[in-house]
Amino acid sequence: MMPSEIVKGLQELTAMTRKGVEALYEAETELAEAERALDVAESQAFLEAQGTVADRQALAKLEAADARFERDLAKAKVNRVRTKLKGIESELIAQSTMSKLMQAEMRL
Repeated sequence: MMPSEIVKGLQELTAMTRKGVEALYEAETELAEAERALDVAESQAFLEAQGTVADRQALAKLEAADARFERDLAKAKVNRVRTKLKGIESELIAQSTMSKLMQAEMRL
């Protein structure tokens, strides 16, 4: 691998990291909105339900099932972005190590 290829790879990975940070922010924002929607849906359903507290809680959870599903999907998206960012960071470290090894070889 040529030094210019390593530099290019490092630049691409750095750019991907910047995009990943923005994607993580967007995913976390979506998660916050989904959690708020779940809280509102569950609270409204609880207030509208009749019966014992246990019955009202069960009905509220049932009524808010779609909102809970959307929240869970938003959590999965956040986790996926974080996992991708960790992979990019690992690749950056590997590329950096290769660069340092190449520099050491060139000195010999």
